[in-house]
Amino acid sequence: MFTGIVEELGEVTAVENLGDASRFRLRGPVVTDGAKHGDSIAVNGVCLTVVEHEGDEFTADVMAETLDRSSLGALTVGSRVNLERPTAVGARLGGHIVQGHVDGTGEVLERRPSENWEIVKVSLPAGLARYVVEKGSITVDGISLTVVEAGPDFFTVSLIPTTLELTTLGRKQPGDPVNLEVDIVAKYVERLLASTQGAAR
Repeated sequence: MFTGIVEELGEVTAVENLGDASRFRLRGPVVTDGAKHGDSIAVNGVCLTVVEHEGDEFTADVMAETLDRSSLGALTVGSRVNLERPTAVGARLGGHIVQGHVDGTGEVLERRPSENWEIVKVSLPAGLARYVVEKGSITVDGISLTVVEAGPDFFTVSLIPTTLELTTLGRKQPGDPVNLEVDIVAKYVERLLASTQGAAR
C-alpha cells in the first residue's frame, strides 16, 4: 500500500523491449536505499516489483497489460518519474490509501498558473467519473491530490509550489498522459451497495 506522497523524482535510464513486456531501469537514490529483489516501488503510481538493484538504480519488468493500460508505455530514456516506496506499518498516512493499481489514464488539458499555485485540468475517462467528487481524493501519476472541480469528463487539482517542483506534474504539458487511480473506498462502497440492492430484490 502507498499513500501518494512522492519520495523523489527519479529517471528512466534504460528501456529494454522484451516482446510482450518491457524491462525498465530507473534511478532513484532514496527508494533504492535498502531495496532488494521482490520489493515494491510505485513508478508514476504503478506498483512495480524490483527485479535487480545496483547502486542507486533498480530494474522492473512491466507486462503488456500494464503498458497498455497505463502511461508507462510512453516512457523513454531520460523520462522523469515519481517514485514512492510502500508505507510502513504504523507510519503516518500523509496522503490517502493508494494501491498502485491504475484505473485508467487521463490527459493534461490545461494549466492555469497563479501567483502561489497552479490549477491543472485533466481529462477523465467516462467509466471513472462516478468515483470522483469535489474535495475527494484522486491519485495522478502516483500523487495524492484533492479534487477542486469534478466535471462529467474532467477534473481539476490545485498544485502548490512543492508539488510543482518535486513531481512530474510540474513538467507535464497539455496533451501529456497521466495515470489515474480513484479512491478505493468509493469502489468498495459501490460494490457493497450493488450487492445489497441485488439481495433485496
